[in-house]
Amino acid sequence: MSSGVQAVIFDLDGVLVDSEGLWNEVRSGLAAEHGRSWPDDATHRMMGMNTQEWSTYLVDTVGIPGPPPDVAKTVIARMAERYREHLPLLPGATKAVRRLAERWPLGLASSSPRRLIDAVLAEAGLTDSFRVTMSTEQVEQGKPSPLIYLAVARHLDVTPEAVVAIEDSSNGLRSASRARMHVIAVPRPAFPPAHDALSRADAVVDHVDNVTVDLVESLASGS
Repeated sequence: MSSGVQAVIFDLDGVLVDSEGLWNEVRSGLAAEHGRSWPDDATHRMMGMNTQEWSTYLVDTVGIPGPPPDVAKTVIARMAERYREHLPLLPGATKAVRRLAERWPLGLASSSPRRLIDAVLAEAGLTDSFRVTMSTEQVEQGKPSPLIYLAVARHLDVTPEAVVAIEDSSNGLRSASRARMHVIAVPRPAFPPAHDALSRADAVVDHVDNVTVDLVESLASGS
């Protein structure tokens, strides 16, 4: 490929907003309300799933009663309420987005539903920083399938190999890697990615604020 990056695609949950703990609280809380135990691996299993996938998991595996669309509606409404109370933007997230947006077109490839994507970006003042934003609700499979990343790249009119993706979770890292993109990992200590997933990253940083223009350019140039 050419030495220059043509676009950068961000994940949302765990990269820009510290929301994984909130998703866990809301979903496990709903299970507890219905007297259902919370599987040890449930949180990690659902990371990257699209809305249909995780709501079906909550019904079929966790045992929350009701059709998956109704369960999803309840969870999403509670997440929206938590965001209205306090938006947990990660330190440096806004600066990182705006810094990279000055250099490249940006995309967003998120497992959150559209309602929550729009709410987060609007509250953070970042809506106009992204040329393309997509939810895994808009593709047939959630992460670790590469479909969401491939779709965002297509809408940005760039080849996947010319994209740098920024991810935190195991399934997110696998998704971007399977899309043949350069990958920067920003692991969250509370939900660390699996070793095999982290090994797919071209670079690993402690905080999203450490994702600089120079770092992104170095990945595409192979330096």
